[in-house]
Amino acid sequence: MCDGCNATYDQGPPLGEYCSKPSPRRNGDPCTSGSEGFIFALPQRNAAGVRGKAMRKYFAGFVLMSIYLLLDWAPVVWSQDTAVRPVSEQIPGPSCGAVPEWNDAGAPAICTTSQIEDWLRDITHWRNERRIRIGFDDSAYHNPALIWTQSSFVQPQMMVHDRYFYDPETREYTVSRYLQDVEQRYGGIDSVLIWHTYSNIGIDSRNQFDMLRDLPGGVEGVRQMLEDFHHHHVRVLFPIMLWDQGTHEEDVPDVEAIARELVSVNADGINGDTLEGIPRIFSIDSAKLGHPLALEPELALGSDEMLAYNTMTWGYWDYKFVPSVSRFKWLETRHMVNICDRWAHDHTDDLQEAFFNGIGFESWENVWGIWNQMTPRDAEALRRTVMIERVFADLLISPRWTPHYPMQRFGVFASEWPGATETLWTIVNRSGYSVSGRQMRVPFDAKARYYDLWRGIEIQPEREGDSSVLSFEIESKGFGAILELTASDPRLDPLLAGMHELSRRPLSDFSHAWQALPQQIVPIAPTKPQAAAAAGMIRIPAADYVFRVNGIEIEGGNVEGVDFQYPWESSARRYHEHKLHIASFWIDKYPVTNSDYKRFLDATHYHPADDHNFLKDWAHGAYPQGWGNKPVTWVSLEDARAYAKWAGKRLPHEWEWQYAAQGGDGRMYPWGNASPFSPASCGPSCNLAAAAYMPVPDTRRDEAPPGDVDAHPAGASPFGVMDMVGNVWQWTDEFVDDHTQAAVLRGGSHYRPQGSRWYFPQAYALSQHGKYLLMAPSLDRSASIGFRCVVDAQ
Repeated sequence: MCDGCNATYDQGPPLGEYCSKPSPRRNGDPCTSGSEGFIFALPQRNAAGVRGKAMRKYFAGFVLMSIYLLLDWAPVVWSQDTAVRPVSEQIPGPSCGAVPEWNDAGAPAICTTSQIEDWLRDITHWRNERRIRIGFDDSAYHNPALIWTQSSFVQPQMMVHDRYFYDPETREYTVSRYLQDVEQRYGGIDSVLIWHTYSNIGIDSRNQFDMLRDLPGGVEGVRQMLEDFHHHHVRVLFPIMLWDQGTHEEDVPDVEAIARELVSVNADGINGDTLEGIPRIFSIDSAKLGHPLALEPELALGSDEMLAYNTMTWGYWDYKFVPSVSRFKWLETRHMVNICDRWAHDHTDDLQEAFFNGIGFESWENVWGIWNQMTPRDAEALRRTVMIERVFADLLISPRWTPHYPMQRFGVFASEWPGATETLWTIVNRSGYSVSGRQMRVPFDAKARYYDLWRGIEIQPEREGDSSVLSFEIESKGFGAILELTASDPRLDPLLAGMHELSRRPLSDFSHAWQALPQQIVPIAPTKPQAAAAAGMIRIPAADYVFRVNGIEIEGGNVEGVDFQYPWESSARRYHEHKLHIASFWIDKYPVTNSDYKRFLDATHYHPADDHNFLKDWAHGAYPQGWGNKPVTWVSLEDARAYAKWAGKRLPHEWEWQYAAQGGDGRMYPWGNASPFSPASCGPSCNLAAAAYMPVPDTRRDEAPPGDVDAHPAGASPFGVMDMVGNVWQWTDEFVDDHTQAAVLRGGSHYRPQGSRWYFPQAYALSQHGKYLLMAPSLDRSASIGFRCVVDAQ
């Protein structure tokens, strides 16, 4: 029996027993689950195992408890008395404005003013009470160091690997070239998130802070690069990845490390990768250093309280016909949201939602080295909307913002932004047809003048009693902006002139067709054909070979543009299969070792112009004692090519490498089809079966050196080629397009950082390859990448 929820039971409490004693659950009583207690416990085991009858009672109790908890918690979750409830970071617009469907209860109609007023009254009530509930403190929005966030309308996430950003030939950051490109294509940017880590992080044990220090020029070079952005009035953010707990550990906590590093380069803010709000301590620590950093989490805030110190967020939204209202912008109109739909080929929805809400747009095109360029129509729409937003940024933080101002035409939606002497309306047409004529009604004001900002002209209102009716045109899926002015504004004439010129071409004149950016393989010059075996090389016979491989990129799915575009393909894609004839060639039996590379240096005195991290694990031009037979690492693609040229060799094409490892039977690994990590549930760190074929993976935070190249003879390929999988990645082909550059890595490595799925994934199977983004030798070199060479055969 239930004894005030304090009884003890030898076999556990009776399953599903209801307790009549009132429960102080909200005071922390662990026994109960509601205002009255419901006991729920697993049935105890006896010598015969779990009793069937007890299990039936257990599941019955589980169902009853689940229903009880839902009913009990509902008043807590929805404790504010509102009809409209936010869905994550969006507040649904008035339901009366939705597209009519055949099964709707009512007849199709346009929202009435009273319906919109009821909706607005409800969400205003929610906002007022919500601000009280969270104890909102707006002091961060008054901080002069963070005011810039309130007008950061366009922010790309820019990969450092973008070829418009850095020139490895001149060894210079090309900030002006990068900014000229985005200015020409879509009107420029207000801030930039510089991304230097994922998706390459985890290739070795360098952590996120090491990878910033390894950028060309080091910390001082990065600081100078940021000065170039600041000279162009562009603010700069860097990411923090709190999931990076498997690589090298800093000597201070992450919060101190990021504050120290970003302050040292004069950065402006932090983007929190995968974070639902950046913890307040990050703001506190940067302020202690006299350099407050803006906080911008990637995801919706985990709680509204975080709005007080996260002055920016990204927005991953769900798009409906009726525009929604930004939850965080509604709670604090000075908060900046940058809407992001990174993989979209059509940005109509996110651009319209951003303009309607007076917020920003994440113009992210280089997505992890996959180029997803905006269409000309989207780019032009962005150019025009931000021209208006930048001029009237002060109005777009108006605390008197009224979303869903009543409009006259179905499918046309507007937000009203009142100021002292002027009012702005940002307008979108969600319908698939243009609308012209009477669009909106405003209170009559004899002193007011009205301007159609989108077309750059003044319009004449039509008075009807106490109202003025404004007529204008807005194209299909288009945008509009109206300004009411009762006093002169010097900003107006230049904007009108610029918009009038642009509007000569409607958005419909610009192509909305998306195209993948073509890639080219970097040619590998053939060597002088050799008839006799070179020392340490194995001849691979000619063959007609079915080359089948796929990329192991974590993101991108199967969209066009992911991975590589081979010469026989029309665009880049993840999965590849092609039958080709491979001429006979010679291949190094082992990867190039430290002793091999030392002979090259002694003979040529080679030293790269960008020498940061070059042979990082050597000292004074010599490798550590006992490392002569280990594969050389910390060599860039350029360093490997220099060695190959000296040796009269070349790097292999990927299909040559795979054929030498696989032979003609399509095996999964060089040694056959036996997985070195079976059973899969065991994981690489506890399965010693791998030791026969390849090094047992290293899962420590600081990477150990690779193994000797001849340590695993059982891992030989059908042709006798050794050490192809699991010791070090190996350089093969390189691909470029106008914006991106990447190398094909083969074979996987011994290093496998733990704790996150976001680290550079391994590709031990011969049907897989890695895509390694390239920027500059200083960053490209790695403790986990080596190479081997080939020679063409007669």
